[in-house]
Amino acid sequence: MTNNTNYSEKVKDHFLNPRNMGRIDDANGVGQLGNKVCGDVMQVYIKIEKNKENKEFIKDIKFQTMGCAAAISTSSMITEIAKGKTLEEAMKITNSDVEEGLNGLPPIKMHCSNLAADTLKVAIKDYYKKKGYDISEHENKDACYRCCEH
Repeated sequence: MTNNTNYSEKVKDHFLNPRNMGRIDDANGVGQLGNKVCGDVMQVYIKIEKNKENKEFIKDIKFQTMGCAAAISTSSMITEIAKGKTLEEAMKITNSDVEEGLNGLPPIKMHCSNLAADTLKVAIKDYYKKKGYDISEHENKDACYRCCEH
């Protein structure tokens, strides 16, 4: 980690001890986004099951990220926030939720929280497409495509 960036202890912990890192070979949905400016690339894998109320939820989630400390930390945090949530709840997770979960990010690293939240949403949309749901009216909603390539 660079010496001139002030990271919270939680960011450092998630960077040094990332949660849910890896891939799910039989994932129901996979999302991948990258940031053209900084070069970070994230992949999020989700495994979906139905809960007692017959709602689809994220049973398992993993990530693979090539990027800076903030990119790895936000990837780790998004998995902790999303795991166990219904898909409806997970689609509402914002970059602010990720940032708050990490007790803040330096302003220059805020794009990483956008990338993490957006990559999760791409994975969920991938799941919906595979299930045959028509999501065309939602294609340009709930994700930041200002700086990302997909």
